[in-house]
Amino acid sequence: MTGLHITDFIVLILYFLGITVIGIWTSKKIKTVDDFFMPRKFGKFSLMMHGFGTGTHSDQAVGVASKTFSSGLSGIWYQWLWLFVTPFYWLIAPLLRRFRAITMADVFVARYDQSVGMLFAFIGMVNLMVNIGLILKGSSAIISATFGEAISSSTIIVIMTILFLIYGIVGGLTAAIVTDFFQGILTIIFSFFLLPFVLSAVGGLEGMHRTIADPKMFSLIAPEEIGIFYIVIISINGLVGWVTQPHTMGNCAAGKTEMDGRIGVTCGNFIKRFCTVAWSLTGLAAVAYLIGDNIDPDKVYGLMARDFLPQIMPGLLGIFLASLLASVMSSCDSFMIASSALFTENIYRPLMPKKSSKHYIQIGRIASLIIVAGGVSFAFWLPGVVKGLEIFWKISPMMGIVFWLGLFWRRATVAGAWAATFSAFFMWWITTLPTFISLIGSLPIADNARFVVEKATGAEIYLPWQMILYLITGVCTGIAVSLFTQPVEKQKLDNFYALARTPVLANESFISKPCTIPENVTVSKAKKLFSTNNLEILRPSKISIIGFIVSWIFVAILVGLMFAIAG
Repeated sequence: MTGLHITDFIVLILYFLGITVIGIWTSKKIKTVDDFFMPRKFGKFSLMMHGFGTGTHSDQAVGVASKTFSSGLSGIWYQWLWLFVTPFYWLIAPLLRRFRAITMADVFVARYDQSVGMLFAFIGMVNLMVNIGLILKGSSAIISATFGEAISSSTIIVIMTILFLIYGIVGGLTAAIVTDFFQGILTIIFSFFLLPFVLSAVGGLEGMHRTIADPKMFSLIAPEEIGIFYIVIISINGLVGWVTQPHTMGNCAAGKTEMDGRIGVTCGNFIKRFCTVAWSLTGLAAVAYLIGDNIDPDKVYGLMARDFLPQIMPGLLGIFLASLLASVMSSCDSFMIASSALFTENIYRPLMPKKSSKHYIQIGRIASLIIVAGGVSFAFWLPGVVKGLEIFWKISPMMGIVFWLGLFWRRATVAGAWAATFSAFFMWWITTLPTFISLIGSLPIADNARFVVEKATGAEIYLPWQMILYLITGVCTGIAVSLFTQPVEKQKLDNFYALARTPVLANESFISKPCTIPENVTVSKAKKLFSTNNLEILRPSKISIIGFIVSWIFVAILVGLMFAIAG
């Protein structure tokens, strides 16, 4: 009924047993809250696979292949929107490690106050619920198609949820990073496993060019939908919001040193950018292979796997499914732990202080269940993967505005932080109202500027313009309110900026309070680019500049590769 060979089932059973054993094994090492939420003990390679595994999941392959199947190679930008942001990871990762925090909310507490930390904790939890739901929605579509629709998407969502809950709740972030090491390898296999067979069936790149008549399908730029303006604005929005995705702290700060996190998150995400090429090419090859068929784009990847892999060798479809599940669980468990850390450390602990580590760990496990339930609910509500991606893109920048204002400008205040966040959310909401859409669409330059686009669900503000509106609103409101409200006390600010410029030592003593400089560490002197008192923009180090330039070289290589393929 499912089309799977007995060998495929054996592979899946062995995989399920393996990750369960790892979860139980790592649970024995959990002694403190830091062990569960932020174990700062991993090296470069472990964090590289963790960064890759957390940032890569099969719904992304579904989204890219789906968009490429319907719109051509320009669909790659549905994941490559982070491509031009990736070099900045090299600069941001050591900064997050220097904060010596457990969660990203700790950083907002250190810069502003407890109320802003709680605000971020709430928004961050919602953000990761959306992300978990998006992953489950997209992955269930591809797995259901692989099973030939013999198992419903809803059933698959429930099964995947149970699997990552088992070892994630038991072993915390330690279990997530350990399993990501293995699951990252499986995800790379999943990304490239199918492509050679599909390309061979359609006659390679030349065969695709002969079969697909529409030249727009081979264009990386689609002016009517994904043009230069779209790519630039989406990238800026991604840069503003990446640092305030709650799991980013774990990706950057779970290493023993700054360089561990720096190499791990940057290189891990470049591996993902390379895998995205394979997803896009598989979606384009499917256009040639399935030409004339009426196929749901979200199920293209699963259908291709079902058609090709069983013919090659029994067990290959099982490996493919195991790698799909690996990509889901390596992300969902990290998101789940990051969310439960936000609730436990930044909402529950301030209200219920002086409890034991065991108590807080149990609260974190209970919070994990509630957060995952929210993610599953979103998955059942979500109408499509692409729509879910667009919602996810818009949440993180809301407090990303607050982070960057507070990092570079001493005058940013608590009231300014709240005002920036709520005004940005308010503008997002306003831009979805039919009255506002009609008003913008009636402007004399509306057609030339393409403010409004027509979709199957009706007229909408063009996504880049919507992002410009809420980003500008948030920044301007945050600055204006900060100028007329009470500044943050000088001692608090001095401690925050001292953290940001003081490198982490290999032999640092343990700190029980987040965002605290250990006694054996000497605070570094400020080396600013500008002499003004209110601006805190530091000079980058030599290793920062070199790594940043090398990262851009990798970006150029990837873009050049895709243009060569498109040609």
